[in-house]
Amino acid sequence: MSKIMVVDDEQDTVDLVKLVLEKKGHEVTEALSGAECLEKLDTYVPDLIILDIMMPEIDGWDVFRKIREKNKDVPIILLTIRAQNIDKMLGIQVLKADDYITKPFIREDLVKRVNRVLEKYGKI
Repeated sequence: MSKIMVVDDEQDTVDLVKLVLEKKGHEVTEALSGAECLEKLDTYVPDLIILDIMMPEIDGWDVFRKIREKNKDVPIILLTIRAQNIDKMLGIQVLKADDYITKPFIREDLVKRVNRVLEKYGKI
């Protein structure tokens, strides 16, 4: 069982991702803001973080950078409505996210991509 943190300001998205991943045996912790995510990372070390980009106060780009400052080893998948190529390039090529998934997502695709990242890091 892998420990996954889902960070999104939309409770419905968090609930759906949590439901899908818990059905596959993962333990899911939620954070409804970037600040909550960063606070939880002081005491909780997930195997994977699924991070939204468009959040109030601290956006996902800044949260991503702060996570890397705290723990460079934790894999991060960006899960966002931002589907433009420039956003994908920033996420994958510049920030080095492990994957970039756009909303709405297909449940089976989410599971497959999460498992692929976890396997890559030996977390499954």
